[in-house]
Amino acid sequence: MNLNLVVDLGGIKMANPVTVASGTFGYGQEYADLVNIRRLGAIIVKGTTLEPRAGNPPPRLVETPAGLLNAIGLMNPGVEAFVEQYLPYLRTAGVPVIVNIAGNTVEEYAALAARLDGVAGVAGLEVNISCPNVKKGGLQFGSDPEMAAQVTRAVKDNTRLPVIVKLSPNVTSITELAQRVAAAGADALSLINTLLGMAIDIHTRRPVLGNVLGGLSGPAIKPVALRCVWQVYQAVRLPILGMGGISCARDVLEFIMAGASAVAIGTANFVNPRVSEEVLDGIREFMIAEGVKDIKELVGAAHSV
Repeated sequence: MNLNLVVDLGGIKMANPVTVASGTFGYGQEYADLVNIRRLGAIIVKGTTLEPRAGNPPPRLVETPAGLLNAIGLMNPGVEAFVEQYLPYLRTAGVPVIVNIAGNTVEEYAALAARLDGVAGVAGLEVNISCPNVKKGGLQFGSDPEMAAQVTRAVKDNTRLPVIVKLSPNVTSITELAQRVAAAGADALSLINTLLGMAIDIHTRRPVLGNVLGGLSGPAIKPVALRCVWQVYQAVRLPILGMGGISCARDVLEFIMAGASAVAIGTANFVNPRVSEEVLDGIREFMIAEGVKDIKELVGAAHSV
């Protein structure tokens, strides 16, 4: 049975709908001995800022009963080092490379978009306006619809690359944010980022994370992420990259039926580095068993029942 798993994520052509979430797959090379990277639909690299960032003080990770709290703080070498040191390998990976960008100001987002515009090997930008554990930028852009729209317009004005805006669940109405970002020119939406959380050490009687607050990811947030994809699919006519607690093919299919055109696997990569390949195999098995020839037949399918 010939299967068509090709998807178009706002202008980014992907051979299949499975990619990896920013910050959970490094720059691809770290997983190269464990995963056949060429089987992925795309790679989304670690959050990239204009200047290098040292990130938050440790501890930065706390395991929870059904997930992971992180407060990395967007540690990265900066955009110039990314282009010079990491992008050359990614160009050989044979899959679209999406660069996650983050800034302290609207101007920094614009400068990052301009710097990466036309750079060989970059297929698109994921605009991170929703990181919950950085003190500047991050959630302050993602929780204010007007600021989210400003960032989106600034990025669009400075690049010809497809622009995917990553939204936060830590807001009153994610559909309002999605509508404002769509009106500002976004080509696709990415949702969700992590949920704001914390942990306390009862012996020291202090917060565990060096940053006090962190972002919760993993299976615990899947129902929230699925709800966000469902609501945004009904409100906005843009392709959706769904993520949040995906760890198996069944999870992926739920996200696609809720309205996601593609999905990103995050925390599960730390548990099973080959999860993305296993998920892809599971999707194919489901399609064959159900007689589904084109993955697009399943996008939003749950809305029509």
